[in-house]
Amino acid sequence: MESDPKWKTGDRTTAFGTEYTLLLTPAETGGRLSSYLSVCPPDAGPPRHVHRNEDETFYVISGTVEFWREGASRIARAGEAAFVPRGAEHTFHVVGPGPATMLTTLTPGGFEGFFFAVSEQGLVLPRDMPAMARLAGAFHMEFTGPPLHAVP
Repeated sequence: MESDPKWKTGDRTTAFGTEYTLLLTPAETGGRLSSYLSVCPPDAGPPRHVHRNEDETFYVISGTVEFWREGASRIARAGEAAFVPRGAEHTFHVVGPGPATMLTTLTPGGFEGFFFAVSEQGLVLPRDMPAMARLAGAFHMEFTGPPLHAVP
């Protein structure tokens, strides 16, 4: 599934308690990339997952985020970045008492539409995990395990 062209730069949505703001859409970049700003609450983070089509680059603007990729964890603070190549199992977890703000770039663009679709469908984890997994598949993503705070 491609990002819906109805979503434009500056559009905002909330999914998983995180607010997402589109900065660049695939329509503006010829599909080459997309980017969004996310403000993630403390203790937030997605289940482990794999993107089949996109590389993902995170730049931490504020807060502290633990990134987990294929069994290795590292902490990133404001001014630091993390890269996840397509096909790599990964997740992240906001640590500390405050939220984290991140700039995320997807190469190529298109996956950012997942957050808008989750919001439009009113999906909530863990209640709607089966529906979320189907939707993720439409965006070439597969959930592979629990969130980081649940990783053994």
